[in-house]
Amino acid sequence: MAELSGLSVFKYLPAAKKAEHTNCKECGFATCMAYALKLAKGAADINACKYMDDDLRKTFARDMAKPQKEVMLGINKKVKAGGEEVLFRHDKTLLTPTVLCVEVDTNNNDFNEKIKRILDYKISRINKVFKIDAIYLKGKNFNDSLISEIENEDISVITELPNTLMQVEDENFKNTVEKLTLIRRSAIETKDEEFSSPTFVYLKHTDNIKKLCAKAGYYICKYANMLIFEDFDETMFSTLLTLRESIFTDPQKPMQIEPKVYSFNNPDENAIIFLTTNFALTYFAVAGELEALDIGTYLIVTPSDGMSVLTAWSAEKITAQIAAKAVEQSELYDKVKYKKIYIPGLLANMQEELQNAIPDFEICLGTTEAYMIKDFVKEILKSRQ
Repeated sequence: MAELSGLSVFKYLPAAKKAEHTNCKECGFATCMAYALKLAKGAADINACKYMDDDLRKTFARDMAKPQKEVMLGINKKVKAGGEEVLFRHDKTLLTPTVLCVEVDTNNNDFNEKIKRILDYKISRINKVFKIDAIYLKGKNFNDSLISEIENEDISVITELPNTLMQVEDENFKNTVEKLTLIRRSAIETKDEEFSSPTFVYLKHTDNIKKLCAKAGYYICKYANMLIFEDFDETMFSTLLTLRESIFTDPQKPMQIEPKVYSFNNPDENAIIFLTTNFALTYFAVAGELEALDIGTYLIVTPSDGMSVLTAWSAEKITAQIAAKAVEQSELYDKVKYKKIYIPGLLANMQEELQNAIPDFEICLGTTEAYMIKDFVKEILKSRQ
């Protein structure tokens, strides 16, 4: 169903009908058209106009209702499932990341060990720390103190699944995907109340973790609101959390990291200094190579609105002045013996300009691709001998 437009709202208002109270301003807007445009965007109150057609109130209520319900999960209702409004992230954005939950059967002798592994598990991605969202406690061998311990780690405890969730059985992969897709399409495209509940898939124990990871990854994309796992495997969840973060981001906002100086391998006075933009993918590509080196390094990350090197250069989001300020704030001059900064090879056209803006360091061209850094650093170290 198409969203209400400003013009479709306007036709129900007094000005469109040239009726009494046309542009009366009682709604707080200068004209009926201005009010209609704001109302269509959800930025005005439907009750602000006392003179609109009742049909608009009904149409508006139907159109503005969320096509998929939101369900708060856990004893303390800290985790949300559902509330999606589109099928594809490029249409607008996906709002609520798929809840990743691990089942713990407290009737098993090793349940405390499993809980400890879950509580100890976390990964960092793009300046965020990610953990398992929830633990689904089964059996009878748990008490309030255990629940408090888990929730103190910012992991929600679920002891009973609400009937407002809709289960899709994980029996045949093709059928499961088709059911998940049918439910989501029916909720979003036709706002069918029968399919408005968030969905979950229960994933049973398997010895084939790679297959389980592949299935779960697909269900995150198409279209499970929650996954419950019997198995807990750290490597699998690192993969799924990374995938989920990529899917549930606003495509209109570049993924970026905090602009600052990052250190790798305990750098000392012999450290090598690199510089790049704060585009997340660029950072992680470079950081991965720097972490693998046998020498300490510094990476100066400039504030570039999350743009890649060439995009930032063409949009003037990385300039000599911006880079010079980042270098000055880094306070690295007195920390290193070799006063050289290696910039991305793609910024060759800026080298002279950067040198003039940063006279205390020698500005040197680095590699054009991150994978070249290892061999490039070997040559740097040879030249120092």
